[in-house]
Amino acid sequence: MHCFVYSSQRKPDTYVWLAARDEFGVIPESLSMLLGDLRFVLEVQLDEQRRLPHEDSRVVLDHLRTQGWHLQLPPQETLAVANQAQRATPDDRDA
Repeated sequence: MHCFVYSSQRKPDTYVWLAARDEFGVIPESLSMLLGDLRFVLEVQLDEQRRLPHEDSRVVLDHLRTQGWHLQLPPQETLAVANQAQRATPDDRDA
């Protein structure tokens, strides 16, 4: 699948993958507002065998096929969210 990658000008190391070039209308409005302006950085032919440094190509492809976009967050931000979930106590989850 041919896809297009854009970097967020507001969120460092945050990228949006699109199935169609400049098809920003598929991105939810709330996410679009959070990311700010997007700058084109890469055009790539992606398949399930292609190895990506920070993403699973199968997940990216699935998102592109089903919703037309994929959000790539910085690795440390992903870990921070995971760590917060692990630190939550049972009482925190019930609140």
